[in-house]
Amino acid sequence: MHGTGPVGLDLFCFPHAGASATVYARWRRRLPEWLQVRPVELPGRGARIQELPYTDLDALADLLAGELIPQIGRPYALFGHSLGALLAFEVAHRLTSCRAAGPQALFVSGTHAPTRRNAGRYASWQSDDALVAEMRKLQGTSPEVLASTELMALTLPVLRADFQVCGGYRPKARPPLQCPLHVFGGDADETTRDTLMAWQYESAGTFSLDVLQGGHFFIRSCEARVLELICGYLESGLS
Repeated sequence: MHGTGPVGLDLFCFPHAGASATVYARWRRRLPEWLQVRPVELPGRGARIQELPYTDLDALADLLAGELIPQIGRPYALFGHSLGALLAFEVAHRLTSCRAAGPQALFVSGTHAPTRRNAGRYASWQSDDALVAEMRKLQGTSPEVLASTELMALTLPVLRADFQVCGGYRPKARPPLQCPLHVFGGDADETTRDTLMAWQYESAGTFSLDVLQGGHFFIRSCEARVLELICGYLESGLS
């Protein structure tokens, strides 16, 4: 992807449940130089595998916002997919409340709006068998990982903790964000146009919704289009 674009912007990217920051490694090679991908690592995986994974979203968002504040030295935007979208949203609120400069934009992908979530669905995914069945259904895990006893022993506790994070999340009554809010969904995912459109009430800034072809991991199958949209929205917002 090419383009002159604005001068220097950081894109902090939050991973989906069970994933590490490496899911955004390809983006670093595919985005223009002016847009610096800054993947956010969550406790319990990747470079932070020695830490215990969190099971409470508010505590995790507090931690991540506190870690991001010293890293923010120029305009920035936030992106998150699935669980990562909820984290990006909550971190945006925390950064806005404690900093003069909030994000230039918030991108949320592959999840229902906070007010349209069914937290109860996560209660049935506590057994290993149920977690594996859900992984197969979402088609985001390679068959090699699913077939490896060792890799699954590392993956399942993290995924279980992440699903606890999702299941315990409750929307809060508070003023909306002020930044542009851009929503991505997959036309074969469990989200619907209605549950995605409900994100518009979470910010007083400009709103957009793009529904792309694919299931829950449309950000992989439609990666080029996702990155093109992110660049386009950020360029138009900063120009």
